[in-house]
Amino acid sequence: MKRYDVVVIGGGAAGLSGALALVRARRSVLVVDNGTPRNAPAEHVHNYLSRDGVAPAELYAIGRGEVSGYGGEVVIDTVTRVRPGGSEYGFVVELAGREAVEARRLLVATGVVDQLPAVPGLAERFGRDVLHCPYCHGWEVRDQAIGVLATGPMAAHQTLLFRQWSDDVTLFLNDALEPTEDQWEEFAARGISVVQGKVASLEVTGDKLTGVELEGGRVIPRQALAVQTQLEARADFLADLGIKATVREGRGVVVGKAVDSDPTGATEVSGVWVAGNVTDPMGQVITSAAAGMTAGAVINADLITEETRLAVETYRAGAAISV
Repeated sequence: MKRYDVVVIGGGAAGLSGALALVRARRSVLVVDNGTPRNAPAEHVHNYLSRDGVAPAELYAIGRGEVSGYGGEVVIDTVTRVRPGGSEYGFVVELAGREAVEARRLLVATGVVDQLPAVPGLAERFGRDVLHCPYCHGWEVRDQAIGVLATGPMAAHQTLLFRQWSDDVTLFLNDALEPTEDQWEEFAARGISVVQGKVASLEVTGDKLTGVELEGGRVIPRQALAVQTQLEARADFLADLGIKATVREGRGVVVGKAVDSDPTGATEVSGVWVAGNVTDPMGQVITSAAAGMTAGAVINADLITEETRLAVETYRAGAAISV
């Protein structure tokens, strides 16, 4: 069974950034990525200094090349299970397509899955003209007719955010939001239209969103639609280590589930770190990369501490024998 100082699970911005820090610290590193990043449907990455507008696939290809250039290994595969090991290599990582490997430390950067409401046509357009984050996509839909599909209380906040990019914003209550008196006043003051009734489907013409259809057949013309997704951390394979995702809230509202960690990414299980959306569901690509780098540096320091302790024990044993 092949052994590594660190196995990095997930090859997005967080995982590759952590791996880069580790290989530059002369650690043996394996990055396992299943090739399904959260932002795969998106055409571009934004707010990433010096890389604004780069395609996600291109960004990750550059990252894989940088990690490989320092001697790291990157494979396309799926981790099916991680279990405790029986030696100094404390973890066994089982893979779908090849032999299991052992690791002294783990960095988990598998991200989240966006769970969308069950509206026909919504999933097919997600990341294109169905959006979730104004900072990721707002500029690209500026001055367009934007709709916001309510899935819960966060829709009011999301609506006010998207109003920054367009003066033509319509909130679809979708039987999921009952605005307060203050919110009704805010919408009116900002010129935001509010539509009652449940959304039935999307109208698409020529592979472009052209409208939102309500139950009963009424269609409201729209060019883009924002929706608040529920975020589910990809962490089931960690169950044997006792690690699981817990409910997270944002602005007092449940936004999904993520793995708890301290600011460095360390989990409650010794030797396991997390970085990126798997622990910070609302994080941007650039903040995920920064978190991965931080975790990689801390993991290296943790290994140095262990190696120094073992070296001192060996040194003392040798000194005792020589005496």
